[in-house]
Amino acid sequence: MQVKKYSGELVPFNGEALRYSLSRSGANNDQVNHVYNSVVNEMYDGISTRELYQLAFDKLKTLRNSFAARYSLKKALRDLGPEGFYFEKYIAHLLRSIGYESITGQTVQGHAVSHELDVVAYKDGKLMTAECKFRNDIDAKISVTTPMYYLSRFKDISGIDYDFFGKTLQFQEGWLITNAYFTKDSINFANYYDINLLSWDYPQENSIKRRVDKAVFYPVTCLTTLSDLEEQQLLKNQLILVRDIVNNPEKLDILELDNERKVKVLNEARELIDYKVEEEN
Repeated sequence: MQVKKYSGELVPFNGEALRYSLSRSGANNDQVNHVYNSVVNEMYDGISTRELYQLAFDKLKTLRNSFAARYSLKKALRDLGPEGFYFEKYIAHLLRSIGYESITGQTVQGHAVSHELDVVAYKDGKLMTAECKFRNDIDAKISVTTPMYYLSRFKDISGIDYDFFGKTLQFQEGWLITNAYFTKDSINFANYYDINLLSWDYPQENSIKRRVDKAVFYPVTCLTTLSDLEEQQLLKNQLILVRDIVNNPEKLDILELDNERKVKVLNEARELIDYKVEEEN
């Protein structure tokens, strides 16, 4: 059976990939098998990846909202758009979860020109800066020209003292971070020139999807019990993370939900962060 990718390319259906993604939703083996068989029974030759995702999402949602929410992480990251401002905020939060101090939206003067830095972070005596490349397209890839361009920017700010986090420091690490994918050439170039990369699936053992599962760091755009407009309202009020809602339920009051809906949202949010996906060997 063939599946049509976002680009229009037809590829063979990968049942193991579907089963694996379902297992990462938090559903048990019996539930995964049930959803998998239901999806396969409704598939047809040439089904789009978008339709396939929606089928699996809907099936998971009938079992538990939090299963569908966890399964929708990749889409939820795209929903931090359309411009990527909230994605930068989200990455800053993610870095804080692993011990960094971090801030966003900084401008510094380099040797030649000034630069806008998406994220500046500090940990263990090292100052780092990250450039966030946000993409709305499902199969978007970051080509080698991006790390090439970033290398020139990082060189222009290297060897200069900057005042951040109450210290005078020089940048020692540069990162390119995306919710999309890197091409093979972009990975090879970045590795050669010591540019750190982080994407949806790279590096394999410590990608965004694995970091999020490990830290239970889901964005509010995961929540299936909220509408798109309600999610955007939370983002505009700097409520980026599901755990923000769980820790401070009163912050949901800005949405003016009735009590029944508020309970549903909080139940889904608590289920989402209370379950930790098992790490793989």
